[in-house]
Amino acid sequence: MARLFQQAVTEATGKTEQLFGAIKAAIGKVPNAYADIGSNSPLALEAMLGLDAALRKSSLAARDLETIRLAVSEASGCDYCLAAHTLMASKQGIDKAASVALRRGEPSGDSQLDALAAFARHLVTSRGTTEPETVAAVKAAGYSDAQIVDALLAITAITFTNLFNRVNDTVVDFPAAPAL
Repeated sequence: MARLFQQAVTEATGKTEQLFGAIKAAIGKVPNAYADIGSNSPLALEAMLGLDAALRKSSLAARDLETIRLAVSEASGCDYCLAAHTLMASKQGIDKAASVALRRGEPSGDSQLDALAAFARHLVTSRGTTEPETVAAVKAAGYSDAQIVDALLAITAITFTNLFNRVNDTVVDFPAAPAL
């Protein structure tokens, strides 16, 4: 059960109503995470949607973005984002077995995605300056400096939603992610 203020999507007004309308027009519904973020801070929802829009224009493919989201969400233990991004990954051709492997840090059948997941996982589970070998490994997998910077932006974006959902205990409105 959510811990922060919740407002029915139909009761939203002002900027929140506009944002919810745009989300519903784009994807057919307002997912609980977006509804709960927007009910509390239209500014935070607008910023998050802006980051997501920028990432769609980034140097990373949609499969890369979903890989990052899966790896970071697993590391942070966000059941909401794991459910949402397992579904989104499947729409990018990443099947459930590969999603689980990317979350676990096991071979998924795509060594490039495995390297990206390992890079993202390392960044969110370590402290201090990243070792040169970590950066060299993601570059050796074929990622450019621009893609590495865009990966950092993707990690930033998913970290926000992970944190929000963990604090809020957002009710999951997607099919549950497979258990590890």
